[in-house]
Amino acid sequence: ILTLFPNAIARKLLLMLIFILIFWVIYLASKDHTKFLFSLKNCITLNQWNIFKKFSHPEAPLNPAVSPAETELRIKAIVQKLDQQIPPRPFTHVNTTTSAAHSTATILNPRHTYCRGDQLDVLLEARDHLGRRKQYGGDFLRARMSSPALKAGAAGKVTDFNNGTYLVSFTLFWEGQVSLSLLLIHPSEGVSALWRARNQGYDRIIFTGHFASGASQVLSECGLTLNTSAKLCQYLDNRDHEAFYCMRPQHVPCEALTHMVTRNRNISYLSKEEWSIFHRSNIGVEIMKNFSSIKVLPCNKNENIKQKCQIGMKTPFPSGYTLNRRWITAFCKQTKFSATKNINDCLEGKLIYLMGDSTLRQWIYYFKKVVKTLKCFDHHGTGSFKTHILLDVERNILIQWKKHGHPFVTQKLFSVKDENYISREIDRVPGDNNTAIVITLGQHFRPFPVNIFIRRAINIQKAIDRLFLRSPETKVILKTENTREIHQNAEMFSDFHGYIHNLIMRDIFVDLNVGIIDAWDMTIAYCSNNVHPPGYVIENQIGMFLNYIC
Repeated sequence: ILTLFPNAIARKLLLMLIFILIFWVIYLASKDHTKFLFSLKNCITLNQWNIFKKFSHPEAPLNPAVSPAETELRIKAIVQKLDQQIPPRPFTHVNTTTSAAHSTATILNPRHTYCRGDQLDVLLEARDHLGRRKQYGGDFLRARMSSPALKAGAAGKVTDFNNGTYLVSFTLFWEGQVSLSLLLIHPSEGVSALWRARNQGYDRIIFTGHFASGASQVLSECGLTLNTSAKLCQYLDNRDHEAFYCMRPQHVPCEALTHMVTRNRNISYLSKEEWSIFHRSNIGVEIMKNFSSIKVLPCNKNENIKQKCQIGMKTPFPSGYTLNRRWITAFCKQTKFSATKNINDCLEGKLIYLMGDSTLRQWIYYFKKVVKTLKCFDHHGTGSFKTHILLDVERNILIQWKKHGHPFVTQKLFSVKDENYISREIDRVPGDNNTAIVITLGQHFRPFPVNIFIRRAINIQKAIDRLFLRSPETKVILKTENTREIHQNAEMFSDFHGYIHNLIMRDIFVDLNVGIIDAWDMTIAYCSNNVHPPGYVIENQIGMFLNYIC
């Protein structure tokens, strides 16, 4: 130090500064200021770390595969419960599977005539194609009673005893000649194969993303998962742990994704022997074809006065029946909304948000056709899957339909710029006594592993919980999945998948104060067998909705 400062005056100044510094340190130590120094040091260190993180990972998302423990445990528990209900049923030949022709159905305690309101029970004994009694259950059956002359129908309830026998119960809702039907949609071996195949792969559907690049389009493969080492565009919802990916196109940013289209991939997880079960001739085969019709008399039985239909009511199965094409509930008292004035009076001042697939978009078309005062607001967009809005400014009515987020399966081009998950859409609704939300989910999830659907349903349930915290008076209605064509690609679109979805929805939403429109029950009663039910079915679904909100 002395050699660095040869000047005497400089050395004196240096010694004086060293003395002052030593005195200051001793003073701070005596006053216990070390906590201050330590906190100051920590503050600087943390700030430096935060800056480092910001610039090292500018948009570092959470891993979508790592979900909160609670959600993961719920998903796992539901899947395990379903696995127990659908155990593996391997087979070597179709002859060992359930046969509709060889199975026997017997009416228990048969009578010449029955009274309206009675319950009629049928015992089914399942047998294979060799006539041998089945020792286990699990067959996917559909029971229905009908009177074509009365345009009447209702679903029957099937109880599986898991030993090859089933109890099929029909409530005789109306008087007249009634025919009974029991269809074997899939044998238990086919159900087991569908369940295993469904949960094996994500690649049955090809998603093609359209990226805008000036006046041209760049196409790229997308999906819920992509088995590739290429760079990916990641479209993540970090809170709800939802994910969608596209292969990153060259020289085009990920934000340039504007549209999507899908097509089926020529791939199957079913074996050749399993596919033989799903031949057209083996799907939806009648078991009770030799039964004569049942005669039902009025017997002067009076219907019990039911309470008005309200949000939160538990819906039995069957929840009602159709007579003269009109849906009549079995658990609550309905008001018939037939005239435009009745519907307008009900809708006045209301905000209605329809969230889901094209089976809810049918509601928008019905309202537009029937309520002439509702006018379309052009929301722009592409094709029939753009956001649809109907307005009546004079009566302050708004009805909006918006499709749900990925996966959305269609061969028609649709925009993803306003893409959002239903849970996020619910979060944007302030809610009040004049706000109603209708949700439907399922058809587009059938080709994918069931955990995708379960996660989405749980996220929607959580969003409804948040909605009810800020606005408990908002009305929420769930429209269950409806049946569809029974002879389409069974591996991807079988109604068995829809049946499982309905079980899941009822399990997840059991404690929520919501209204249920049982489209599954209704479309069995109407025997519509169409992914887009006819207009009279939609009319009666909307009739139930109006009863819930007015």
